[in-house]
Amino acid sequence: MVEPKHYPGLNEIQVNESRALHGVNILTPPEKESLLTRFLEKFRDPLIIILLVAGALSIGISIYEYYGLHEGAAVFFEPLGIFVAILLATGLAFFFEIKADREFAILNQVNDDEPVQVIRNGNAIQIPKKDVVVGDIVILSTGEEIPADGQLLEAVSLQVDESSLTGEPVCAKSTDPAHFDKEATFPSDHVLRGTKIMEGHGIMTVTAVGDKTENGKVFEAAQIDDSVKTPLNEQLERLGRLISRASYGIAGLIVCVRMAMFFINVGDGFDWMTFLSFFLQTIMIAVTLIVVAVPEGLPMAVTLSLAYSMRRMLKTNNLVRKMHACETMGAATVICTDKTGTLTENQMRIYNTDFFALPDQRLGNDATSRIIEEAIAINSTAQLDLSNPDKATVLGNPTEGALLLWLDASGHDYRKIRETVEIIDELPFTTERKYMATEVRSQALKGKSVLYVKGAPEIVYGLCSSTEGDVDKSTIDKMLLDYQNQAMRTLGFAYKIMNDDELPFSEGAIAGRDLVFMGIAAISDPVRAEVPDAVKECIDAGIAIKIVTGDTPNTAKEIARQISLWNENDNERNIITGPEFAALSDKELMERIDDFKIIARARPLDKKRLVETLQKKGEVVAVTGDGTNDAPALKAAHVGLSMGDGTSVAKEASDITIIDNSFASIGRAVMWGRSLYHNIQRFVLFQLTVNVVACLIVLFGAFMGTESPLTVTQMLWVNIIMDTFAAMALASLPPSQSVMQEKPRSRNAFIITRLMKWDIITVGGIFFIILLALLYLFHHTYIEGLDSMFPLNLSAEGHDLSPYELSLFFSIFVFMQFWNMFNARSFETRKSAFHLKGCSEFLLIACAIFFGQVLIVEFGGEMFNVVPLRFIDWVIIVVATSPILWFGEIIHLFKRS
Repeated sequence: MVEPKHYPGLNEIQVNESRALHGVNILTPPEKESLLTRFLEKFRDPLIIILLVAGALSIGISIYEYYGLHEGAAVFFEPLGIFVAILLATGLAFFFEIKADREFAILNQVNDDEPVQVIRNGNAIQIPKKDVVVGDIVILSTGEEIPADGQLLEAVSLQVDESSLTGEPVCAKSTDPAHFDKEATFPSDHVLRGTKIMEGHGIMTVTAVGDKTENGKVFEAAQIDDSVKTPLNEQLERLGRLISRASYGIAGLIVCVRMAMFFINVGDGFDWMTFLSFFLQTIMIAVTLIVVAVPEGLPMAVTLSLAYSMRRMLKTNNLVRKMHACETMGAATVICTDKTGTLTENQMRIYNTDFFALPDQRLGNDATSRIIEEAIAINSTAQLDLSNPDKATVLGNPTEGALLLWLDASGHDYRKIRETVEIIDELPFTTERKYMATEVRSQALKGKSVLYVKGAPEIVYGLCSSTEGDVDKSTIDKMLLDYQNQAMRTLGFAYKIMNDDELPFSEGAIAGRDLVFMGIAAISDPVRAEVPDAVKECIDAGIAIKIVTGDTPNTAKEIARQISLWNENDNERNIITGPEFAALSDKELMERIDDFKIIARARPLDKKRLVETLQKKGEVVAVTGDGTNDAPALKAAHVGLSMGDGTSVAKEASDITIIDNSFASIGRAVMWGRSLYHNIQRFVLFQLTVNVVACLIVLFGAFMGTESPLTVTQMLWVNIIMDTFAAMALASLPPSQSVMQEKPRSRNAFIITRLMKWDIITVGGIFFIILLALLYLFHHTYIEGLDSMFPLNLSAEGHDLSPYELSLFFSIFVFMQFWNMFNARSFETRKSAFHLKGCSEFLLIACAIFFGQVLIVEFGGEMFNVVPLRFIDWVIIVVATSPILWFGEIIHLFKRS
C-alpha cells in the first residue's frame, strides 16, 4: 500500500474554501415538477381541450335552460358528464404515471453517503462521498467506486472499469507517460467519478466534483428536455383538429341555414322575442352537435389502453415510466444501442482455451489438468462471490475472473485449490511488465516448487525456452491473430519447476528465460444469448440497428458480426469513430447518417447528436443503454430504454427500464407498441362510426325542424361509459406476433387510414339510413311494442315520439354499436370476431356493456329520458340488430380469402 504520509492533504479551512468555490460532490437532481403541475399538464391534450370548450358551452346552455326556461336540475347532467369524462381521462393518466414513478424510485436509489478514504491534515480518514472536495487526496483501493474526477499521483497495477461512462470494461491506468494509451477515451492518468477499480490501488488528487465531473456533465445533459413530440401525440393532435373543424364547421352551418330558414319563413311578421327564442334553440342544437361530435371517451380510451399496456408490459420485464412510451416503441424506425451490458453480458468469459500437452516426465501421470487448474487458481488476485447459486459474481479483475468462472463451470472450486497450495513468493501485474507470477509449493506436483506466469502472450512467450507439445511460434502467432481479429483478449500461460536453490525473481522481474509455454486462453465479453435472434426480429420488422459504443472499432465490429449486423458487404463507410463523427459538419452528417451501423470510441454527447440528427430526418428513435454515458441519448430519444442493473443516471433519463436486461424485451416492447396502436385505431374506427351516425341524426333533425331523438345525456352514456368500456375491451386484446412482419408506419401517416375512412363513412351511412327509416316509422305509427309493429299502419301526419318509442330508438341505436364493436375488434386482423382465444377480458367487458344498457333503460328514468321496456322487445332488439355482426363476418371472410 502506498504510504499516505507523503501527502498532507487539505486542512479544514482549505476544505471549506474549496467547497465554496467548486461546490459539493452531489449530482444536482432535476427539479421535480409539483404534483399539481404534472396533473395540469394532462389538460394539454388536444382532445381534452375540445372537451373543455364543449363543456364550457354546455354549462352556458344549461344555465339558460335552468334560469331562463325554468327547467329542472337535470339540465346540468350534460356538462357534469363532460367534466366527469375529462377528470377520469386526466386522472387515470396521472395516477398510472405516479404509480410507475414510485416503482422506479425503489429501483433507482442512489447513495451519496458511501465512505471514501481521504488524506486531510496529514491523516487518512473516512468521509462520506458527498463531502469530497476539489484538491482532496483520495486513496483508491480494489473494488471501490471512484467518488470524483481526479488525476493520479500514484498507480500500482491499477485497472478501472469505465464501462458505465465510456463502454470500456477494463482500462489500464498509469502515471508513467510511456504507458499511456493514446487511443483511450480519457487520459490514462485520469480517473472518473462513477467508474470502478477492478484491480490495484493508487492515490489521486480530486480535480472536479459533483456537476463538474464528466459523470455530472452527462447527467446534466440528460436533463435537457427537447420536448420531442411522440408519434401518437402528433396523430391525436391531427385527429383533434379534424374533429374540431368538422364539428365547428357543421355547427356553424346549422346556425346559418336555420337563420336563413327563419328569415325566409317569417315574412313581414318579424318579432324579436320569437327570433331570440329560435336563435337560442339553434345555438343549443349546434352545441348538442359539438358535444355529440366530440368523442368524449377517446382520451380515456387512449389512457386506458396505455395504462393497460403498462401493466401487461411489466409482466414482460418492461417497467414503463411514461405512458406514451408504450405506443411509441411500436413506431420506432431506428434503435441506437450501447454494446457493453446491453448486447453483451458485461462479464468477461473464456471463449476458448488452447492448452498444449505436458510431456515433461517429471510431472507424473494425470498432472496436466491439475497443473493448469493450479496455474489459474493460484496465480490470480480475483475472487468469486458464490453466494447466489444461480450466478457467480466476479470481484476484482474481470479478465482474471473469467478464468475462475471457467474453473467453476468445469466443476473445480478455486478456493479449495488455494487452500491446499502454499504460496512462496509473487510478482504482481503491472502495465510495465504486462505479466504476473507466483511461486508455489505445488499440490499437483507433490510439494515441488513451481513458478506460474500469466500475462500478455507475446511477453510470456518471450520468457520461455520451450513450448509444450512441440507447438512452434508460427502456430501460436496464428492463434493470437485469429483471436485478435475477433476482438478478444488473450492471456498466455507458462510454468517452471524450480530447483531448491533457484531464485524466481531478480530486480522486479523473472530471473531467466527458461520457462515452458503452456498455452493460451481467449477471453471475451460474450454476446447475450438472446441478442442475435432479437436483433434479427427487429431488422425483419423494418427497424434499423446502430451500435454506439466507447469501445474500439475492432471490438464493436466483431460484436456486430456476431449478431449479424455486420456482413461481408459492409465497408469503412458503415463504421466511424467518435472523433471522426464529431468532425463531421451537420450537413455531412445528414448525408452519411443512414450508412452508419457502428460508431466506436463514442463519447456521450456523440450519441445525443446522433439521436437528434436521426430525429431531424423524421426517424422515430429508440435508444438502449445501461451506462451514464448513454443518459443524454436516452433522454433525447423518443423512447429511452435502460437496463435494470444499469446506472441510476441512465435509468433516470429513460422512459422504460428493462428489468431483466434482455435485448429480447425490446422486441416484445415493439410488438406491444404496434399492437396497441392497432387497438387504438380499432377504437377510433368504432367511436367515430358512432359519432358520424349521431351527428347525422342531429343534423337531420336540425334541418327538419324537429328535436333529436337522442338526448345529450344519452349520447354521454354512449360516448363516455359505453365507449370507455369498448376502449377497455379493445385495449385488452392480446398483442399479435404478426405485427412484427410489418414495416414501421410512416410518421406522417394519419391514424385514420383510407380503409378506416371508407369503413366509417359506409357503415355510419348505412346505420343512419336504417335509423332514419326507423325514425320515420316511429313518427308515423304508434308503437307500443316491436312485436306489434306489423302490419304497418302509417298515418299521413307525424307525431312526437312517446317516451316508450324514444327508449326503443335509444336501445336500438346502442345495440347497433354493440355489435359493430365486434366488427371493429376483428378489423384488419384476418381473424374472425369469434376468435376469442386469450380474449376473456373482452368478453367480460362486452357483457358489462350489454347489461349496462339494459339497466340504464330499466332504471335510468328521467335522467336518461327513458322508460322500461318489455322483455320481448329486448329479445327483438338484440336479435334484429345482430345481423350487423353476421354481415361483418361475411365481409371479413371474403377479405381473408
